[in-house]
Amino acid sequence: MELDTLKDLYVEELKDLYSAEKQILKALPKMIKAATHPELKRGFMMHERQTRQHVQRIERICKELGKSPTGKKCVGMEGLIEEASELIKEKPDKDVLDAGLIAAAQHVEHYEMAGYGCVRTYARHLGYPQHQELLQTTLNEEGDTDKALTKLAETGINLDAKSNADNQPAGRSAGRKSAGRKSGRK
Repeated sequence: MELDTLKDLYVEELKDLYSAEKQILKALPKMIKAATHPELKRGFMMHERQTRQHVQRIERICKELGKSPTGKKCVGMEGLIEEASELIKEKPDKDVLDAGLIAAAQHVEHYEMAGYGCVRTYARHLGYPQHQELLQTTLNEEGDTDKALTKLAETGINLDAKSNADNQPAGRSAGRKSAGRKSGRK
């Protein structure tokens, strides 16, 4: 697709977000299964329901524009989801896994918030107030999810993961798995 106008870019970014949301819908069941903390599982399940609404909103906007939301792959989201998958495959301590899943989910939320903020602004500049409102609703939900994840991390899950490190026998590095995972990244 040629990107000659802001509207072209708007449609292209909507397609990218659509791909991102569809990838998230595929990844969330794995994250729900991997999470051990009941509140984290519930939060992921709630976000799965919200994500279905996000997909529907993009489909509605694209339909109004006379465009298909498909046809683009969001490689940024693909990378974020791959990082979460790698964490799960490492099989860290359950509390450390939950803390890592929160971090992975927050990476996803911040990526989405950046995208939705941009398309919301494009909708405003292009004179699509209803699109702007729908996109702002999604942006608000993404922000609320991020805040809920932060609260869950700071009031419990990160503290539980820290307790595991505090209780490690002398000489054992609690961060060894995490450091190994990061060293494989480019």
